[in-house]
Amino acid sequence: MNLLIIITINITLSFILISIAFWLPQMNLYSEKANPYECGFDPTSSARLPFSMKFFLVAITFLLFDLEIALLLPLPWAIQTTNTTTMMATAFILVTILALGLSYEWTQKGLEWTE
Repeated sequence: MNLLIIITINITLSFILISIAFWLPQMNLYSEKANPYECGFDPTSSARLPFSMKFFLVAITFLLFDLEIALLLPLPWAIQTTNTTTMMATAFILVTILALGLSYEWTQKGLEWTE
């Protein structure tokens, strides 16, 4: 019963905060506010420069591999469990997924900076 009350309060509070955040801001954009600020000087060039998609792909790839490494970090403590076969199978699956992801990125030339 307490869990149901807590979930209801959390959902209600979330909807209230989302609706306040949606309706509260004033959308008064004028030219001075839309321009980039460069220490009080007029901008010399456009501040809206396009980024290379390679940068984003490498960044996302790094985050995914970093997450998998973070999942492998508790393995030395997991060795102390009584069921070592499950722990070793899980570690093998994680390393296999990591190796398959790396080989896929390598074959798709996602790790090369030259285009």
